[in-house]
Amino acid sequence: MSELNALVNEIEPQLIATRRDFHRYAESGWCEFRTASLIARRLADMGYAVQAGRAVIRDEDRMGVPAPDVLQARWQRAVNEGGDPEFLEQVKGGFTGVVGVLHNGDGPTVGIRFDIDALDLSESQDAERHRPAREGFASLHPEACHACGHDGHAAVGLGVATVLLRLRNRWRGTVKLIFQPAEEGVRGAKAMVGAGVVDDVQVMLAHHLYSGWKLGQVLGGKDGYLATTKFDAMITGTPAHAAGAPQKGKNALLAAATAVLNLYAIPPHRDGITRINVGRLEAGSGRNVIPAQAYLAIETRGATTEINEYVYTYAFRVLETAAQMHGCTLSIQPMGAAQGADSTPELARRVEQIALNIGGFTLHAPESGSGSEDYTYMMRRVQEQGGQATFIGLGADLSGADWGGADWGGGHSGLGHHTAEFDFDERALALAVKLLTAVTLDRLGN
Repeated sequence: MSELNALVNEIEPQLIATRRDFHRYAESGWCEFRTASLIARRLADMGYAVQAGRAVIRDEDRMGVPAPDVLQARWQRAVNEGGDPEFLEQVKGGFTGVVGVLHNGDGPTVGIRFDIDALDLSESQDAERHRPAREGFASLHPEACHACGHDGHAAVGLGVATVLLRLRNRWRGTVKLIFQPAEEGVRGAKAMVGAGVVDDVQVMLAHHLYSGWKLGQVLGGKDGYLATTKFDAMITGTPAHAAGAPQKGKNALLAAATAVLNLYAIPPHRDGITRINVGRLEAGSGRNVIPAQAYLAIETRGATTEINEYVYTYAFRVLETAAQMHGCTLSIQPMGAAQGADSTPELARRVEQIALNIGGFTLHAPESGSGSEDYTYMMRRVQEQGGQATFIGLGADLSGADWGGADWGGGHSGLGHHTAEFDFDERALALAVKLLTAVTLDRLGN
């Protein structure tokens, strides 16, 4: 343990520098070209066997992919901003997954997932309130910022790669480091699972940094993540003059309004919670034209995969019937999905034991996931094959931290994920590397 602590303490400045670099050049889902190419280059230079692009992303399982012109523009920007030329070619077109594999003798395979994408959100530039703005590493891209800590997750992944390599005399087996794109909107994991990335994994790990938990708090396995389906619905009718010939029109807005009222009337399920939300509704072209199109951005959720399927099936029937009632047609475009899953209890307990043995950690009270997380695809695939999987929560709150004479805690500690002023305590990076490395050594130790 002392050797592990010494190695992580040695690379801590590099962890922080890497996190800040990824933060400054934030890239959202399927557009993580610079991020993915630099991760791949670092892994390859260390000696990991690297797979990237289509080798680890199944095209037909991708959801919510930006338009081709957007992908091309973001790729060219990555070229201009110092992405690695060799790996930029491999991830072109939005195939921004990277897997680094280190074989070290006979033994099981441990997989660790690190998500790498930013959010479609403009970051605060208020230097008085926001540390990245004050210290010069706020996002340069007005349409993207790391408001959920994935820049830290990616840096942790490279840190784990470094330490496991230097400790390879202490373990036997295979380590598979999985850098996943497009977690936001739950779009990326399914495509990596579809490519077979975790089919040979016996132990599956992932972690998340939480700004609302005190620094060093750990939960060995989060449970209760809701299954979800994200989709766009397009209702198409027929335009007509609203006064001169309204009977000739097929009103897509009216069909959409009918659908929305009935979507929120879907009966709950006795076996667990259900959720449905229409987050966006756009329709029509002018006040004197019968609306010919209506667009709805919708999500369903359920306590289990089966309950979510019940909500989604009911929602589809409501939309289809509402469109037919008003002589319109319906098309559905999948935009994201996640399954329901729970961490393997014995693995979660072992993570907490290891954390306490390392020192610097305290236990967080058990907590169920209140949202959705597409890592559940990886968890369930490994568990269905007889393996173990867990999702680790780590505290990284800024409360009480002193940064250059400014207290960035207090009210700022309450700023949640997915906000323009999100930030976390960078001391959590080293803690995460120590814990994930120690758990891997525990599973593979000789």
